[in-house]
Amino acid sequence: MAALLKRLLRLGTPPAALGRSVGRREASLGIDPGAAVRVRFAPSPTGLLHLGGLRTALYNYIFAKKYQGSFILRLEDTDQSRLVPGAAENIEDMLEWAGIPPDESPRRGGPTGPYQQSQRLALYAQATEALLKTGAAYPCFCSPQRLELLKKEALRNHQTPRYDNRCRNLSQEQVAQKLAKGPKPAIRFRLEEEAPAFQDLVYGWSRHEVASVEGDPVILKSDGFPTYHLACVVDDHHMGISHVLRGSEWLVSTSKHLLLYQALGWRPPRFAHLPLLLNRDGSKLSKRQGDIFLEHFAATGFLPDALLDIITNCGSGFAENQMGRTLPELITQFDLTRITCHSALLDLEKLPEFNRLHLRRLVSSEAQRHHLVGQLQALVEEAFGSHLQDRDVLDPAYVERIILLRQGHICRLQDLVSPAYSYLWTRPAVGRAQLGAISEKVDVIAERLLGLLEKSGMSLTQEVLNGELKKLSEGLEDTKHSHVMKLLRVALSGQLQGPPVAEMMVSLGPTEVRERIQKVLSS
Repeated sequence: MAALLKRLLRLGTPPAALGRSVGRREASLGIDPGAAVRVRFAPSPTGLLHLGGLRTALYNYIFAKKYQGSFILRLEDTDQSRLVPGAAENIEDMLEWAGIPPDESPRRGGPTGPYQQSQRLALYAQATEALLKTGAAYPCFCSPQRLELLKKEALRNHQTPRYDNRCRNLSQEQVAQKLAKGPKPAIRFRLEEEAPAFQDLVYGWSRHEVASVEGDPVILKSDGFPTYHLACVVDDHHMGISHVLRGSEWLVSTSKHLLLYQALGWRPPRFAHLPLLLNRDGSKLSKRQGDIFLEHFAATGFLPDALLDIITNCGSGFAENQMGRTLPELITQFDLTRITCHSALLDLEKLPEFNRLHLRRLVSSEAQRHHLVGQLQALVEEAFGSHLQDRDVLDPAYVERIILLRQGHICRLQDLVSPAYSYLWTRPAVGRAQLGAISEKVDVIAERLLGLLEKSGMSLTQEVLNGELKKLSEGLEDTKHSHVMKLLRVALSGQLQGPPVAEMMVSLGPTEVRERIQKVLSS
């Protein structure tokens, strides 16, 4: 029986689970009545915020908001050699752009700051001192050269590199001698043989016998900066973090962290390790992929809600996958117990369709549409600037009309300043020869269209215009209706393809249509 118990524990089954089935979905979320839910997103500012980081931040944010808790941004900047200038600011800027701002952060402050690890060194030193006093940690005097040799030797023997715990059993006298003559040591944590089992809220019961596969880890470097293992434990404790939602790559380190909690006499938070967000082909998202950074999506006109929608749609945590969810809906529908262990495959080719959906939703709101008008005005100014022959195209009523007519046809607001839509903002240069190649009856067609515009009391709606335009080709020998429409499209836009001619006319308005057609007649 003892052997069976030992084998089951190694497989990650708690003794209490023997004889009964405990499903992951039945596991408690560990939310104590009356206790505050506090979660954190703790990136390293070694690069700009990308989609993988956004997804981790989002799950933390919606979990906190679902339970009226706090979402904290903490920057893990202890590896000073890898810091990227501007990355810390970018991370917070992009969280705010995405609509999931932290409640506490380096910028906003808060009751448990500072929120950058490089400014919390005294806390790590205190924790290390406590561990040294109880014998749970010890100084390591091994030189970088010796550690490198250990690594090379292990790799040569096809083994996993690990520290050999050489300094673990130094006597107090030996330590004193080395401290007197040598450089400042690093501090290592003494791993226990029996690592505690824990119930992950996603992966279920788990335990990793870290002492059997790796050497004692460094927790405080000789320069006084902590490693991730010590810093995250100390910070999560002092910041009152109730739940740690982080990437599944940290699952194997959790037993090590629990040993640190145990040695420090602290109660650990509950853990939920999130499966990876991968490319559609199963490959890892890489910072070398320039199109995974939020800054790229913001600059190219993708909406925050579209990004939040697609990165949750491709994964788990909801009763069903559906397009078009807004942030309040994500908060309401989120269920941590529904997150599966399977990696989420992200198909960015679908992003334009997600964006189209969320853009239409914004257009349908009068208040949001007002913001879109301002954004499109700025885009037109930027794209065409001094080339605008008539600045009336920046009139809010005109810009709003364009947005309303083209909603559902465009994926991004930027599409409306692409070459395909340049005719909306600048008058095309169309030669008579170009029109004559389509039909010899240029003058007749132009005159008929001008006559149509002069009809009194006629409402120029798309429906009415579609009927009237069909009559234009009546009685024109050897001229197909399609050729008439092609000629008018070129005359109005300079392009062979585009929206229906009726819509073009409604977009431009009768005055501008008349001017462009008269220009054809006079050329």
